Amino acid sequence: MARSTLPGTAEEVPTGLITGGVDTHLDVHVAAALDQIGGLLGTASFATTPAGYRKLLLWLQSFGPICQVGVEGTSSYGAGLTRALQEADVSVVEVDRPNRQVRRREGKSDALDAIAAARSVLAGTALGGAKSKGGNVEGIRVLTVVRQSASKARTQALNQIRSLVSTAPADLGEQLRALTITQTVATCAAYRPRSGSDVETVSKVALRVLARRVQHLDADIDELDTRRTALVSEVAPDLLKAFGVGPDTAATLLVCVGDNPERLHSEAAFARLCGVAPIPAGSGKTDGYHRLHRGGDRQANSALWRIVLVCMSTDPDTKAYVARRTKEGKQKKFIMRCLKRYVARELFQLMPQPKQPLTS
Repeated sequence: MARSTLPGTAEEVPTGLITGGVDTHLDVHVAAALDQIGGLLGTASFATTPAGYRKLLLWLQSFGPICQVGVEGTSSYGAGLTRALQEADVSVVEVDRPNRQVRRREGKSDALDAIAAARSVLAGTALGGAKSKGGNVEGIRVLTVVRQSASKARTQALNQIRSLVSTAPADLGEQLRALTITQTVATCAAYRPRSGSDVETVSKVALRVLARRVQHLDADIDELDTRRTALVSEVAPDLLKAFGVGPDTAATLLVCVGDNPERLHSEAAFARLCGVAPIPAGSGKTDGYHRLHRGGDRQANSALWRIVLVCMSTDPDTKAYVARRTKEGKQKKFIMRCLKRYVARELFQLMPQPKQPLTS
């Protein structure tokens, strides 16, 4: 395998720790290798196959011992490569996409993106550990993704049923408008329209197809919920017992953390990951001022918001807190931000904890 080097460089491979960077794609990954002081040692492309992952690893190791590898999209196109590197005991760092200002100024290519990924790791600007994606939490994520698509398809089918009912012939529309949506689905699914091309017959055929689609999706959603709840109970049984936490919110928070909870060294890191940790935004006379953090995992942030909403409606202690802060002149959105931070602190203790090494 030919090694890619810069023109005019010596053929001797420098010794020392190597930092790698990978720009991931569907069919090809482009890798870059840097020495300890950020010098480019080479770039190369590899197929997105197990054999390609092994070649990429051997290519990086040919320059020296690997310190870390920055990978773009460890949860998407880079998932397979991330697993292969972690199985080889190589430290993998999640790298964000390159800065747009730098990209507009210097241009874009796969090699430049790979070099930028490696340099962000070497400079310490990329610090997030990659998810291992090899345990039950990954199974929860897969089931959640499929459930979300099934739920969206169900909503779309129900909306189409409502639309067809509103425009159906008078007799058919009058019969269905008096029913609830559940009764409408059951009635339409039981239609046995005769052969014909009149509007009423065709409308019944369309409504039967949509109603049966909804019933099939309901069965799929029930199966997915059963399997996902079982996995959540196995991974974090205490989390489901927390006030205001259901299978859906628990699954969202577990997916946010991943299968390797050692990525989060404290509850403050978990709060930051969920976007509920205030960010310092003051200097000079406004030193000590904090602003809302609009980053983090927005789905996990939404899950915390739903938990807080339930607590504000039914939990006596939360109601008393809301009343006290309201008397202080605080707005509801400010109170909910504070509550989300408190909830994140409590739920972090119920999350799967890192496995402690055995001591002799």
